[in-house]
Amino acid sequence: MSTDMSKAMWEALADSPNVMLGLTGNNDHSEPMRVQLDKDANSEFWFYTTTTNRVAKGGPAMVQFSSKGHDLFACISGTLVPETRPEIIDKYWSKPVSAWYEKGKDDPSLLMMRMELKDAEIWTADPSIKGMFKLFTGKQIDPDEMGDHARVNV
Repeated sequence: MSTDMSKAMWEALADSPNVMLGLTGNNDHSEPMRVQLDKDANSEFWFYTTTTNRVAKGGPAMVQFSSKGHDLFACISGTLVPETRPEIIDKYWSKPVSAWYEKGKDDPSLLMMRMELKDAEIWTADPSIKGMFKLFTGKQIDPDEMGDHARVNV
């Protein structure tokens, strides 16, 4: 089951790569970011940001994600580190990314961060008929009647 859920998480992220990102161990709120995914890299992903952004210092971080259809939710932990490889910065550069940086890839505020993934907790919302009946009638619901849940290493 956890392999299927992990695959479902990656597919949902590819379909809608917008997440909430925050460093752990502080009181800063998470903020919306767009993940840069590599179909062959299932243990890391990237974010373009700025040198003054609250996540620029890096360190332990968490990403919260909800799929387009709100039928899959994930919380992914890992470590944010600066990405300095020019080939990676170039690989994901696009017109939408360049719109954020006045001087393009030469902008002194440009910073790319790599999130080295540790693990994820994934939930799917796929209620059974019994679960839906209980939900609409106000009866006590067993969490297993509303979907699946797994902890996976990534």
